[in-house]
Amino acid sequence: MKYTNNIISFILFLVFSTSYAQESWSLDKCVNYAIQHNLQLKDFKYNQVSNKETYKQSIRSLLPSVSAYSDYNLNFGRSLDPNTSNFVNNEFISNNYALNAQIDLFQGFQKVNAIKASKFLYKATNQETLHQKYLLAFRVMAAFYDIQFMEGLLSISKEQKEVSQNNFDLVQRQVELGQMAKADLYEAESALIADQLIVTQNQNNVVAAKLRLMQEMNLENASTISITSSVVDFNDSNALETHQDSIFSKAKVFVPIVKAQELRAKAAKKQLAMAKGNLFPTLAISAGYQSRYVDNNFDNDTGMLVPFSTQIKDNASQFVGVSINIPISNRWSNHSRVKQQKVALMRAENNYNLQKQEMYQLIQQLVQEGEALRTEYEQSSQKMKAQLLAFEIAQKRYQKGMINAIELNQSKNLFANSQNENLQVQLRLKVNESTLDFYKGLPVFNIDSTP
Repeated sequence: MKYTNNIISFILFLVFSTSYAQESWSLDKCVNYAIQHNLQLKDFKYNQVSNKETYKQSIRSLLPSVSAYSDYNLNFGRSLDPNTSNFVNNEFISNNYALNAQIDLFQGFQKVNAIKASKFLYKATNQETLHQKYLLAFRVMAAFYDIQFMEGLLSISKEQKEVSQNNFDLVQRQVELGQMAKADLYEAESALIADQLIVTQNQNNVVAAKLRLMQEMNLENASTISITSSVVDFNDSNALETHQDSIFSKAKVFVPIVKAQELRAKAAKKQLAMAKGNLFPTLAISAGYQSRYVDNNFDNDTGMLVPFSTQIKDNASQFVGVSINIPISNRWSNHSRVKQQKVALMRAENNYNLQKQEMYQLIQQLVQEGEALRTEYEQSSQKMKAQLLAFEIAQKRYQKGMINAIELNQSKNLFANSQNENLQVQLRLKVNESTLDFYKGLPVFNIDSTP
């Protein structure tokens, strides 16, 4: 039975692995799957839930506090009789009941500021969670395009291997006819083996790139993944709007990590107001009800034990009171907390400014890199076309015996390198434009921003 279960489990694993491998994953689908299954992101969501409960509790702190009390006492030996207030040596049982309520009328606006501070902190954790989603999305995007790059290199290397194979077959026929020396065959065979090795290396690089993407997605029960080979297109609007100041003015309004730091600075300001509230007097109103029952309370006329309900009613007492607490000296601890909170506020505001500065510098780098990559892309495309033309000419000259195999391989390698450079610049430019589109507020990823 155990052997059968193992066979079934193995078959199911193969089925799921095959289904994942056959399924073609788009970038949006990869990002959505990663967000749903990332364990680190779940930890941020737990913080989000915790801060939400803290915010709700800060609102509930405005409600009055109500408490009930009851006890059961067995009195023996010398004890105070609650009926006569005299000390007796009798054994008796007593029950006390109380219900108390208190509400704070004034606490230096501490509770109001606590509500505002916890609300800002809750919103900050929402933005930090959203920020982690975007960070994960960018990592998935980088891994996704890395696969496209490796698959592109593999395709180029296969084309180069096919050319080397054709040249080898051509040289082999000419050697058999006595038109070329065997040394030329050895050169052609060496070039073919070298290209076969490059194909194998690129195949391994594709497997490694797919593994990185699956790890970022936390894709389980899958041995490989197939992605959609999207066409790399470039946004013409990026060439028009590349001024870092205009992009920054938009980005600082909605970028989650910047908004989170801004909210934390606002929370620190309210926490400073809370600390100052400890310097003010506090005012509270309280009310209560209490009663008791003892089993030695007998009626003087009948000699019978007074019933429980009658004792509770006769012994009942109520009170209403107002209390004020004026802080005079608490070893200067309240003033120290105010000073510490001022430092915390300055640190929070500095972190906010630092985050804006880092984002502005990043946008500067992206704009500069984008302009450079556009130029590189145009030049590398022209270079690739020129190398293709040179290689086609070299092939014709080689077939006519005008150049040797070494010169042909040099021309072929130059053409392959130009293809690799152009492909790399293409994908780098695509990542650059997608990142800039994000800071412009364009919908790069289909990510739900609601808490």
